[in-house]
Amino acid sequence: MENVTNLQSISYNQEKKFLQILDQLELPHKTKYLDIKDTKDAWTAVKTMQVRGAPAIAIVGCLGVAIELSTAKLSSKEELHTFFAEKMEYITTARPTAVNIHGAAKFLKEYSAKLLEDTSCSLTSMKEKIISQIETMLETDVDDNKRIGKFGAEDIVSRLNGGNAKILTHCNTGELATAGYGTALGVIRHLRELGKLEKVYCTETRPYNQGARLTAYELLQEKIDGTLICDSMVSLLMKMKKIDAVVVGADRVAGNGDTANKIGTYQIAISAKYHNVPFYVAAPFSSIDLSLSNGDSIPIEFRPDDELAYINGIRIAAPGISCWNPSFDVTPAALITGGIITEKGVFKQNTDEYFVFE
Repeated sequence: MENVTNLQSISYNQEKKFLQILDQLELPHKTKYLDIKDTKDAWTAVKTMQVRGAPAIAIVGCLGVAIELSTAKLSSKEELHTFFAEKMEYITTARPTAVNIHGAAKFLKEYSAKLLEDTSCSLTSMKEKIISQIETMLETDVDDNKRIGKFGAEDIVSRLNGGNAKILTHCNTGELATAGYGTALGVIRHLRELGKLEKVYCTETRPYNQGARLTAYELLQEKIDGTLICDSMVSLLMKMKKIDAVVVGADRVAGNGDTANKIGTYQIAISAKYHNVPFYVAAPFSSIDLSLSNGDSIPIEFRPDDELAYINGIRIAAPGISCWNPSFDVTPAALITGGIITEKGVFKQNTDEYFVFE
């Protein structure tokens, strides 16, 4: 296994077409990397949440297909296109809510179709161009995240009446959820770079505990002053600690701004509205699904009962009790009072309390 740096969730050697991911099910107790050798490996890693976070899901899924494509023995451009399209369709079935992988698959299949029709493009060139297009996703994601961090931090600073910001975040949106730097956690990183961050509070994020396992781990690794709270402590925290902003990520944003994110986000937004705390969503523009007019059409993934009833293989719920375990909820645009932060800037609510993305 090749050496990788701490907190590098995705390690890819372009020359060797060699992909490793940090197994996030083992964190924070063990740092273990998994080899992803083909589409099936990538699908399994996404489905079992060994890799998670909408941007990371898209990158790992597409790179898994690219690796398999690089060694596939294909005799014609038509065969290549069919092979590639089928693999991309398969990878999108791993998790339904995160839109990034679906958008990437649509774009790449259309790109493959254009190369198929281009008579000047050979079979070898077609394969190389598709793989190259996928490989650029890694670099692009990091650059986009840094812009998200800058735009978000500057907007939060503009709201401060002097002093530094106390931020609440939910789930995990840092380097572990992206190709690097992070979205909501990227905003927090940039606040620290500006010297305007006082403290970060992160929720444990039940039932999968991404906040306790992953965000807390990232904060410690980065030496950012952080404090872990239970999900049920959010309202009291806002009342007693005077939080300056909530910043969360997104798995899918509808055309009006309704946002699907990790379960528990909705109730945090309600509490933030009551306590007059600006509530921000930080996500790449690729997370915005303009084909959906509102959040009612966003598919919500449900996870197995065992993920709620057990922690690390130990049952914590009474045997025999049934579980209701949605992985995401949808926060209405009206509650996203701070704005939706993308690499293109910070989108604000209009007078009707929804968003228009241009």
